Amino acid sequence: MGNKQTVFTHEQLEAYQDCTFFTRKEIMRLFYRYQDLAPQLVPLDYTSCPDVKVPYELIGSMPELKDNPFRQRIAQVFSEDGDGHMTLDNFLDMFSVMSEMAPRDLKAYYAFKIYDFNNDDYICAWDLEQTVTKLTRGELSTEEVSLICEKVLDEADGDHDGRLSLEDFQNMILRAPDFLR
Repeated sequence: MGNKQTVFTHEQLEAYQDCTFFTRKEIMRLFYRYQDLAPQLVPLDYTSCPDVKVPYELIGSMPELKDNPFRQRIAQVFSEDGDGHMTLDNFLDMFSVMSEMAPRDLKAYYAFKIYDFNNDDYICAWDLEQTVTKLTRGELSTEEVSLICEKVLDEADGDHDGRLSLEDFQNMILRAPDFLR
């Protein structure tokens, strides 16, 4: 009687609530989605903090990501090793940042990291080319992509060093309020 499965300890659930924008119910719903991606891999009991990672191939196939041209970058940025394979913590962080409750500056920070393909903490012309190519799904010519990248750098590069810092990027986003919707 009353054999209720304990997935998390009370302290674990409180910690997840403290570091995400989710309620306990939402955390449980996301846990079950994570578990459903790889039921043979993800245990139903997380009280002992198992060291489990769901492979990128399964993460990238989720409805929220499968049609997103940045799905691999998103998974790489949110995975602790940068390989796209996600722990439950990574998974909850990703969904937390994507939630409507996440503040705009946090969304901007992660968008910046996603567009920084070479991970040098700047968005350079090459990063912009990768971004524009993915956004347009490769439908523009090399010249058109270069022209767009040039315009973006001319417009947003506040210190004129040929690349966008996080501050440059955030200022650009302030001028384009629909960017992070």
